[in-house]
Amino acid sequence: MADVIHRRRDCRGCGSHDLELVFSLRPTPIGDAYVTPEQVNVPQPSYPIDLHMCKQCGLAQILDVIDPEILYGEYIYITASSLGLAEHFRGYADNVIERLGLKPDSLVVDIGSNDGTLLKQFQARGMRVLGVEPAAHIAAQATVSGIDTIDKFFAPDLARQMVAEHGHAKLVTANNVFANIDDLTSWVEAINLLLAADGVFVFESYYLADLVENMVFDFIYHEHLSAFSVKPIQALFKRVNMELIAVQRVPTKGGSLRYFVQRSGGPLVNDGSVEAMLVMENSMGLYRKETFIAFADKVNNLKEKTRAYLAQAKSEGKKIAGFGASITGTTLIYHFEIGGYLDYLVDDNPAKQGRYSPGLHLPVLPSTALYEHKPDCVVVLAWRYAEPFMKKNQAYLDNGGCFIIPVPELRVI
Repeated sequence: MADVIHRRRDCRGCGSHDLELVFSLRPTPIGDAYVTPEQVNVPQPSYPIDLHMCKQCGLAQILDVIDPEILYGEYIYITASSLGLAEHFRGYADNVIERLGLKPDSLVVDIGSNDGTLLKQFQARGMRVLGVEPAAHIAAQATVSGIDTIDKFFAPDLARQMVAEHGHAKLVTANNVFANIDDLTSWVEAINLLLAADGVFVFESYYLADLVENMVFDFIYHEHLSAFSVKPIQALFKRVNMELIAVQRVPTKGGSLRYFVQRSGGPLVNDGSVEAMLVMENSMGLYRKETFIAFADKVNNLKEKTRAYLAQAKSEGKKIAGFGASITGTTLIYHFEIGGYLDYLVDDNPAKQGRYSPGLHLPVLPSTALYEHKPDCVVVLAWRYAEPFMKKNQAYLDNGGCFIIPVPELRVI
């Protein structure tokens, strides 16, 4: 295991050793490691998921770090598979272009570009685009689709190479990836090297305050090494002579923030949003351990209610499926300890169908299985998508089925 995972002893944001455990989830296997039938007899070890907070800068983070080559080497998630994300990125591109006054032919670089969904929006608006995606097979597919993509991990040496070959970028984006970086200092240095003097770094990441308020505990998993908030992000960039100039709340991932970062004297004007969010974070006690004790109590109360309901259903001989073969589904199944109640999972993503869930090896079937196998109940593991899923499968409900939505409160429909 030592070659697979190592534990940090210092804050990845500021280097402090003054770290406090604030929330623990049950250990899980790598959350998106859905295996093929040929791999189903190979054991998948579980690794800890413990959220710590730095008492100096306020960064919430996981200290147990799995080797990224193992996490991303056979990565199968693609952006296009996330409901509503392509539409979100369309609005994202319009918002950023207008706010920055980007001109056609400006270079836009997306770090962790996946299948190029975001860059296609900038390309369609006349920008030169370049992606960086370490999952080689996904990078190759993006390149074939017309989005030139480098299949390497982003780092200072790569940034220098990119500048030499393509010039400096007016805009660098990183969405739902910055939280996955262990060496934040090196990564920020690379951003600094890649940006033009008047360039702007824009990134989105799930927001710690929304995680707590909206009960999005299942977004804490091995890939998500940091759960960002405004206070530590402001401090992180200040240390490299950059400034967090604005933030926007966005609804993706159960509640996220869009951060705008530039060098001092850059093109964006302070709109007061950063200061307003700092006040809000302090008022809700975001950096106090007591806040997370109350959060854990709510999560574990939901766990007990869900387990009790499923145990009763199983005792009556009912068949139970789960909807959502995702990383967050793995977190929820393991922390709630409900794997033993589920007969199989269903998912609309063809890449997951025919595979088996991490560790427990529950088979993943297409959603048509609801009509072919007719389970008595479906636990909506992907609970943030409960409404569109239930609307799409109203016929299952009309034929006597039932949906169990475990979060943010237990509902049975």
